[in-house]
Amino acid sequence: MALNETTNDTNDAPGWLAYVGSRTTAARKALGKGLSVYRVDAASGVWQLRQVVEGLSNPSFLTLNRARDRLYTVHGDQAEVSSFAVDAGNGTLRFLNRQSCNGINPVHLELSLDGRELVIANYATGTLAALGIAADGMLEPVRLLVGMPGQPGPHRIEQNGAHPHHAPRFVNRAAATAWHIVPDKGLDAVFAVRLGVDQAETRIKRFQSRESAGPRHAAFHPEAALIYVANELDSTVTTLSFDAETGGLACVGHVSTLPPEYSGSNRVAGIVVHPSGRMLYVSNRGHDSVACVPLDADGHAGTPVAFAPALGNCPRFIALTPDGRRLLVANELSHTIVSRALDAATLLPQSEATVIDTGSPVCVVFGPER
Repeated sequence: MALNETTNDTNDAPGWLAYVGSRTTAARKALGKGLSVYRVDAASGVWQLRQVVEGLSNPSFLTLNRARDRLYTVHGDQAEVSSFAVDAGNGTLRFLNRQSCNGINPVHLELSLDGRELVIANYATGTLAALGIAADGMLEPVRLLVGMPGQPGPHRIEQNGAHPHHAPRFVNRAAATAWHIVPDKGLDAVFAVRLGVDQAETRIKRFQSRESAGPRHAAFHPEAALIYVANELDSTVTTLSFDAETGGLACVGHVSTLPPEYSGSNRVAGIVVHPSGRMLYVSNRGHDSVACVPLDADGHAGTPVAFAPALGNCPRFIALTPDGRRLLVANELSHTIVSRALDAATLLPQSEATVIDTGSPVCVVFGPER
C-alpha cells in the first residue's frame, strides 16, 4: 500500500524527535491526517513539523525499539499493527509492513524484554497478542494469543467483557523485567503477565480492583517497586506494590483525581510519573485537567493534589519531555498538544504554554536527540 507523505525541512539545533499518533476515521469524528514527525527544540519547546505519513487508519499508540531505528503503531478500532524504519539522518519514517494482531481495536503495544517480540493489547476482544520481530524490523504473524480471565464488572456498557487497555512492561532504574502490567477496564482487574512459549507456560497474576474502578493505564515509580494505575471509571489512582520475582500485586492506597467539589462527568485517561519520583500526573477528560499528585519519599501518593487546566478538550494522553522539564497534554477533541514547562521546585505546570495544532492527537513518543 502506498502511503502519502509530506515533509518540512528544519534546522538541527539541540532537541528531540517527537512522533505523534492520531485518530483519522470518520467513525471517530477525527481530523488527524496520519502519523506525524516533529522536531522539538529543547530550549524553547517549539515544535516544527518534519513529516506526515498519511493513508493510515487510526495510527494511535506508538513505540520505538531500543535502537530507536524502528517504530511500531497499532491501528485503533482495526485489527492490525504496522512497522516503520526510522531514517538515521533526519528521523523520518519509511513503511515496512503490516500484520494482523488477531484481535479488534488494538490500543497499546510494548516490546518484550529481549526486543524480539511486540506485545499488543486487543481491547475489544480481550486478549494480548505476541508478534515476532524479524532482524530487519518487520513484523511476523501472531505466535501467541492470551485471553484475560475473569468476570466483567457491573457497568453495562463499558464492562461487557475483558478489555485490556495497556500492556507496559515493568521497567525502572532498579529493574527490567519480563512482566507486562495489564490494566483491564472490563474486568476491574490489573494483571501481571509473563508470556511463555505457549499458553501453558504463560504466567498470569491478578489484582482485583474495586468494583467499577475501570483500570485503564499504568505508570511505574522510577526506583521503587510500585505501580500507579489510572482508573478510568471512578476517577482514582490505585498504588500497587509489585513483586518482580512472582508477579504479585498488592494495594498500597488510593487517591482521587478530582477536586472534592466537582460533580460533573469525568473519565481518567493518561498517567505519567516524573523521573525524580516526586510527582504523578493524571489526565481528566470531562474536568479537562491534569491532576498533579505529590509522591512522598517512599513513593506513596499524598496530598494536596493540584489541578492544572488541560487548556483543551479531552486530554487523552500526557507525557513528559525526555529531560523531565515539560509536560505535554494531547487534547484529542480540540486538536492540540499543549506543552508547559514545569516549575523546578514544585514540579507543577507553569502558566505559559506552547500550543501545537494537530488533528486528533492520541499519543506522543520521543526519538533520538537531533
